[in-house]
Order: sequence, then structure tokens, then C-alpha cells
Amino acid sequence: MNRLSRWNRFDLHGSPYVFIAPFFLLFTVFGLFPLLYTAWVSLRSWDLTGDAGFVGLDNYTRLLGDPDFWNALVNTLGLLVLATVPQLILALIVAALLNRPLRALLLFRLGVLAPIVTSVAAVAIVFGQLYGRDTGLVNGVLGLFGVDAIDWQASKATSWIAVSSMVNWRWTGYNALIYLAAMQAIPRDLYEAAQIDGAGVVQQFRKITVPLIRPALIFTVVMSIIGGMQLFTEPLLFGQGDVSGGSLRQFQTIAMYMFEQSFQNFDYGYGSAVAWMIFLLTVLVGVVNLLIGRRIRGGTQ
Repeated sequence: MNRLSRWNRFDLHGSPYVFIAPFFLLFTVFGLFPLLYTAWVSLRSWDLTGDAGFVGLDNYTRLLGDPDFWNALVNTLGLLVLATVPQLILALIVAALLNRPLRALLLFRLGVLAPIVTSVAAVAIVFGQLYGRDTGLVNGVLGLFGVDAIDWQASKATSWIAVSSMVNWRWTGYNALIYLAAMQAIPRDLYEAAQIDGAGVVQQFRKITVPLIRPALIFTVVMSIIGGMQLFTEPLLFGQGDVSGGSLRQFQTIAMYMFEQSFQNFDYGYGSAVAWMIFLLTVLVGVVNLLIGRRIRGGTQ
């Protein structure tokens, strides 16, 4: 009886830790250990010939004085803004439309998932054709309005627009479904009461929908920031596999710069320092976003 009682206590208090233990084990092996090992490598001079010894913060000092790093940071932040703000606004609008009674609603909801399941390589090929300088569809449409053909890879502004449009197209539907799930959890009685009080559709959206789905909004903003700070595949494929991001590095992101230093220049110590800077910048931007979110919540209460 005593043994059964101990087993029951373990089942009640200890079994939850057993069930979540695989996650923490996998996180330690594939997340925490690589992170700490990268920090250790970033403090050393390590190239293709091997470990040349401890150099302290020399790699970080070199990084802060590297104009290519700052250029990559500006590109990353610019693409982050262009690939996050329009994406989340459009996702919110799409979710609001899908939350209304429509014919073939399930078909539309499945349709917004199509970009997510599409191969990134296929997306890059299609958008590469769309933004082609001589035969691209986008330049063809602009030509109807008298706009000269644009070399979309030639400058920061045009390449940012092209790359961000790829990201927006791919992830808008994903965020829209998250918003839709949050919207469907809102009691319909609130909308009926607001309608009786004379509130229109726009007022209901501003006063009821947006405040009540704030947790979903914060989640998508944080995830978009993390993804934007690590943006790699879309600009790489847009440049036909050129990790330098164009002849003038006009759309090279920090992740691409890290790859270039680590696996093309084989400067693993410096590349690890870039990787850790990506991690620190992501945490910094996330904390700033959290503080802004708390201030907004405090101001609306």
C-alpha cells in the first residue's frame, strides 16, 4: 500500500517532468550546446587550419569596425520592416475577411496555406522571373504606365522590395490563420451588443477584435522579428545563390554575412562572433518590442 501511495504521488507530481524531459534534452543537445560552443569559438582564432588559440574579444572588436557587417545589419533591419509591417497588416485584414460568413470558406482558408507548403526554391524561381529586368512581369506592368525597366537587384531599395515581397507572400497566410483562430475565440455576444449600440464594422474591429487578439498579435510580431533577423533563404535565392547579396552587397543580410565568413572565408572564429551578434540583436529587438507592448497595454487599460 505504501509503494502504491508513492507511485501515485510520483504519477501526480513527477510524471509531467518525465513527459517534458525529451524537449529539454533535445534543446540541450541541439540548441543550448551549439549556442555555448559558438560563443567559445567566437573567442578564438579558428580557421581552416584549426584552432590558433584564444584571442578574447578581438573578433567582436573587429566586427564592430567592419563596414560590411554594418551594411548587412542595415539591410537586415530594412528587410525586417518591409517584410513584417505590411505582412502583419495584410494578415489581419485577411483574417477579418475569413472570419465573416463567405461561400466556399474552407477553400479560402486552405488557399492561404498554399504559400507555406510551396517550396522556397520554387518561390524564388517564380519571383526571379517576375522581377526579371528585361522580360519580368512586374517591369512589363510598370511599362504600361510609362515606367522604364528596373534592374531589381541593382540597388538597395529595389532589391529590398523584391525580397520582402517574397517573404510577405510566403508568410501572410500563416499569420492570418493565427489571427483567425484568435478571432473565432471571441464571443459573438460582444459583436451583437456592439451592433445594437450602433457600432459599425470598422468600430467593432478596432474596439473589440484588435484588443482581444492582442496575445496573438504579440506572438506574430515576436516570431516575425526572429525570422527577419535570421533572414537567409529568400535573399540568397534572389541573388542566384550569391551569398554576398549582390555586387555591392545591397541585399546581404547578417545571416548571409555569417555564412560568407564561416563557410567561404573559413574564418570560423569571426563567423561565430557574427552568429552571436545575431542572437544578441534578436534578443535586444525582442525585449524592446516587449517593453513597447507592455506600455501600449498599460496605456489602454
